[in-house]
Amino acid sequence: MTEPAVYLDSLPEAVVALLRAVHEALDIPLPAVTKADDRAYAGLLQGRSIDARVILAGVLHDGHNVGRAAESLRAWAAERPVTYTPWSGDGGAS
Repeated sequence: MTEPAVYLDSLPEAVVALLRAVHEALDIPLPAVTKADDRAYAGLLQGRSIDARVILAGVLHDGHNVGRAAESLRAWAAERPVTYTPWSGDGGAS
């Protein structure tokens, strides 16, 4: 049986906020070509992925407030800023 289509604008605001927070936390720029930048990128992506999984588990399994979960994830992501040199579109580091 096919489920009915569900679009972003039909979801509650808190759910949209959580989806956006997860996307923003994981949408980090690719690293420049140095090994140090690559390691920093991998560590940041891993840390933010763990944070997102913890937040989602709290919502899905423990009944946490969805709006507060989005706020928490944004705050956690801010505590893990990009510290490496991002790749630039002109073929090198920016």
